[in-house]
Amino acid sequence: MNVGVAHSEVNPNTRVMNSRGMWLTYALGVGLLHIVLLSIPFFSVPVAWTLTNIIHNLGMYVFLHAVKGTPFETPDQGKARLLTHWEQLDYGVQFTSSRKFFTISPIILHIYRFNMLTLNKTLGVLCRLPKWQLRGFFRSFTFHTGKQFLHKLVLGIETSCDDTAAAVVDETGKILGEAIHSQTEVHLKTGGIIPSVAQQLHRENIEQIVKETLSASGVTPNELSAIATTVKPGLALSLGVGLEYSSQLVNQYKKPFIPIHHMEAHALTIRITNKVDFPFLVLLVSGGHCLLAIVQGISDFLLLGKSLDIAPGDMLDKVARRLSLIKHPAYSTMSGGKAIEHLAKQGNRLHFNFQHPLHSCRNCDFSFSGLQSTVDKIIAQKEKDEGIEKGQILSCAADIAAAVQHTVASHIAKRTHRAILFCQQRGFLTPSNAILVVSGGVASNLYIRRTLEIVTKATNCILLCPPLNLCTDNGIMIAWNGIERLRAGLGILHNTEGVRYEPKCPLGIDISKQVGEAAIKIPSLKL
Repeated sequence: MNVGVAHSEVNPNTRVMNSRGMWLTYALGVGLLHIVLLSIPFFSVPVAWTLTNIIHNLGMYVFLHAVKGTPFETPDQGKARLLTHWEQLDYGVQFTSSRKFFTISPIILHIYRFNMLTLNKTLGVLCRLPKWQLRGFFRSFTFHTGKQFLHKLVLGIETSCDDTAAAVVDETGKILGEAIHSQTEVHLKTGGIIPSVAQQLHRENIEQIVKETLSASGVTPNELSAIATTVKPGLALSLGVGLEYSSQLVNQYKKPFIPIHHMEAHALTIRITNKVDFPFLVLLVSGGHCLLAIVQGISDFLLLGKSLDIAPGDMLDKVARRLSLIKHPAYSTMSGGKAIEHLAKQGNRLHFNFQHPLHSCRNCDFSFSGLQSTVDKIIAQKEKDEGIEKGQILSCAADIAAAVQHTVASHIAKRTHRAILFCQQRGFLTPSNAILVVSGGVASNLYIRRTLEIVTKATNCILLCPPLNLCTDNGIMIAWNGIERLRAGLGILHNTEGVRYEPKCPLGIDISKQVGEAAIKIPSLKL
């Protein structure tokens, strides 16, 4: 007979239900709560685990304190005398077991739910895939030596001018594979880029270049996250080839398509190799463009100034042709700009003094056509003085090359200097993040880079340039621009219907008028 010390009650747990019944009811209640919580999409394992353990602890508090009764005595006056009602359920054994159960059950239930959802989704996808796509699908889950395809992969295709290029880049900036076919040798023989010739060469090489790229990367088209292609600006016939071929790939493999602005790709190339945050100032100098812009975001540009006529790369190519450098064995296989840079090392720029373009205009625009006309006249005069026919190499060719290169570099440097001062004045560039990025084909000219270094040192800026191989047109910058846009969710299309190439296309919002109105006078620097 059980004798209560305070109120002479028998064990109250036996009056409502036995210990096993009480534990079973509690277990079913909290287990049901687990299922309800885990059925809510945004409730993760940690959330469900935390909530159920809080409830479990509250239950313990209620049983041990809120309904705590005076310990009852057992005939042997032993261990049970010190236990409360809840603890007397088999001397606390079931309480300990239930706590272990409720600690591990949310994890088990979540794993079950995750596996079922994954299985259902996978089976649904597989049922809809044609047989020829199944192999690529299963390969997307396989691991390759040294790499694994568990992240974004973009194929970039570039055909904006005279180079057919492609590359596969992942979201970390790793270049998995690339290939390029240069048309330089062909166009040197024809005396310049002939659009129809460039178009034909693109058509002959684009399929092979893409195949080589995919083969080098070890990636199949089915494993790609998207296909990015240059659609603006550039030569119309060349852009058309890239867009047409990309459309075939997109339609065949059902991949997202990302149209790329060629100059945007050049501007963002630096972010492959350097951690550059927005905003920063960019100078894009190439054979087709010359501009200064503030890069505020992936597709957010403020244009400070641009070339009013021809690009510096185009001008240097024309000067090289006028000097007949292709007939010189040392420069016969070089592009015009590269030939001028190498020849200039042997010349004395002080032998010729060319007037700087737009020297009286306090803005950030560029001009090179007037300089080219002046150089042409001097070359003609020197040919006459030396008594040689047009097409022969002048004895002063190196001096002319050196003077032209210096004038181009100085013109670019002065406009860039004004752009930096404008940005610092308007707060676009902060002292802690004043970065000038120089990109584009002409950015590979080391003389121009050194001239810009003088400007950045004088203005407390950091000068950053992509590696030389990433300055000229390439597929890597297109693929990387695709990665940037894919991560930001910008300009991603699910087909190519309605996409048109644009030979001429502005970059960003033009605020060059504000720069002109500021009329900033730049201090003299020894360049």
